Amino acid sequence: MNASEVLRIVDSLHREKNIEKEIVFVAIESALVSAARKHFGEEADIEFIIERDSGQIAGRCGQDELDYEEVIGRIGAQTAKQVIIQKVREAERDSQIDEFNEIINDLVTGTVHRNEGRVTTVTLGPIEAILPRSEQIPGESHQPNERVRALVTEVKAQGSRVKVVLSRTRPVFVQRLFENEIPEIADGVISINAISREPGYRSKVAVSSIDSKVDCVGACVGVRGNRIKMVIDELAGERIDIVRFDEDPMQMIPNALQPAEVDEVILCQMMGRAIVLVREDQLSLAIGKRGQNVRLASKLCTWDIEIMTQGELEQQIDRAVQGFCKLEGVDEELANRLVGEGYLSYDDLSVIEPPDLMVMGDLTESQVDAIVEQADVLAVEAEAREAEEKRAKKAAAAVAAVEAKRVAAEQQLRAQAASASEEAAVDSSESAEPAKPTEGEGSSE
Repeated sequence: MNASEVLRIVDSLHREKNIEKEIVFVAIESALVSAARKHFGEEADIEFIIERDSGQIAGRCGQDELDYEEVIGRIGAQTAKQVIIQKVREAERDSQIDEFNEIINDLVTGTVHRNEGRVTTVTLGPIEAILPRSEQIPGESHQPNERVRALVTEVKAQGSRVKVVLSRTRPVFVQRLFENEIPEIADGVISINAISREPGYRSKVAVSSIDSKVDCVGACVGVRGNRIKMVIDELAGERIDIVRFDEDPMQMIPNALQPAEVDEVILCQMMGRAIVLVREDQLSLAIGKRGQNVRLASKLCTWDIEIMTQGELEQQIDRAVQGFCKLEGVDEELANRLVGEGYLSYDDLSVIEPPDLMVMGDLTESQVDAIVEQADVLAVEAEAREAEEKRAKKAAAAVAAVEAKRVAAEQQLRAQAASASEEAAVDSSESAEPAKPTEGEGSSE
């Protein structure tokens, strides 16, 4: 391996494998050192240096110069070649890791290669990435040779290969799709301030605009919904709510709960809770199917949102004041102050910060500990009662369902019996009718 051959190898690997020339030079130097140590011993002080411009190789072992061709001749050209190939592969792997580390949380487009169990393998150029089932949108399936877009979430070395993990379930995936489909976001005119998502079902996206002339929500939806439709199609039909972002939680929370109409928002700063009052006809819409709307709104606003009507709030306040007054060391004034800060149950009170309670009630540390301890006990008891009530309701519902089936079966039997009785009566009346005389018959004179 002369100087010109070294330069040729370096240049070839640089162009074909996209490896920096310096990395290839270092790999060859390291390979020569590793190969030489197989002959001189692992503890030997060996160094090889390749001139970057000329390709000339100089080596030494301690103070003695080494002829690299002699070294290769001693240990065998095949061994040297294997060591160089190994080092180059490691350099190629490291180069690919660096390349993919730069695009973590960015979109990539690949081709589905195969499905193995709960993992889909996706080809990304020279790399085979994996898309685990847990990172796929629920209900979707990918077929071989299908083009798929996903987010790069993890890159790491796995032996001599590179492991790249993809995802289609992260909120950032939705953000990248918006950036691809909506030019105003890519240009920085519109910003995505927050995203909450339940993959495959629903997402909420809060947006804002630095240009008052640009409607951030309308721009994201597009004419006749053409822009948002592209994103929805990529997300397998997932519903997307686009809302206007606002720094003021009094405005942001109603926006996040759309399409429900909010009457009032009460912020409980100490609890990080927002009590949202709605009309009775808006209650189910605000909560959403299985609590999805309020859950996503809470994540979007970073407030613990609790939906209720005005009547429910008044009942909870009365119940909380009465309950807190039963605690030793809590008077009516302190109970009202606690309720005013959003503490509406023993469970809430059991997690209060002791210094806060000390200030609110002008209490000592021991008094606060006693109140919290009482609240802990009563919270457990309340939870047990609630669980028992749920079991009782479930049992009552099961009994009611059995009773309803029994009643329905009895009604069906009665109907069948009545129908059979009617048919029998008809048959009997038909058989009782006198026979009509035939033509030519008459009475004798």
